[in-house]
Amino acid sequence: MTTGIRAILTGSTGMVGEGVLHECLLHPNVEQILVINRKPCGVVHPKLKEIIHSDFFNLAAIESQLSGYNACFFCLGVSSVGMKEAEYYHLTYELTVHIAETLSRLNPRMSFCYISGASTDSTEKGRMMWARVKGKTENQLQRLPFKKVYLFRPGYMQPTKGLKNTLKTYTYISWMYPLLKLLFPGSACLLKELGLGMINTVSQESSKTIFEVRDIVAMANAVI
Repeated sequence: MTTGIRAILTGSTGMVGEGVLHECLLHPNVEQILVINRKPCGVVHPKLKEIIHSDFFNLAAIESQLSGYNACFFCLGVSSVGMKEAEYYHLTYELTVHIAETLSRLNPRMSFCYISGASTDSTEKGRMMWARVKGKTENQLQRLPFKKVYLFRPGYMQPTKGLKNTLKTYTYISWMYPLLKLLFPGSACLLKELGLGMINTVSQESSKTIFEVRDIVAMANAVI
């Protein structure tokens, strides 16, 4: 890119979004980050601006603050565990697309990076509910008038040490990461690699659009 990254980031109060935000604040190619949250993320940094907004289905009150950005790192998401399909569809497909439609209208030169998941079903017809919904979301995002849409499909993500929103589960399973990388290298990466991979993808304006785990790792290590 001829200019630095000015990005909107969602989901920074969750583990994944916090990890991506951490890499953005450290990275020299990222000039500005705007985070939109329902509650404060608790991070203070010269690059960072935060908007607290309760209703992500109605952005009218904050639209005037959402223009002038050339990237979006969309890290907002919910687990499908225990959810019925209608609820998961509402909070995954409908919410994501609503925000994306608003951003594409306000920032037509924006590159939109969406964190989906390994085994996402692009056909929208598979047996796994979450994979169908994620696939439909990916497909609709690619129809919107962004400059670029990049779809990231991580598997297991090893959390970044020292961050506060790491899920407690990882206290018990983080030891598995070296074994996963050895036996199933295409199934696991570092959360740090996801953040760097997204930043490098936008910086290089990659021609690739779907990034599986191996692609994420390769982009994280790409020389700009």
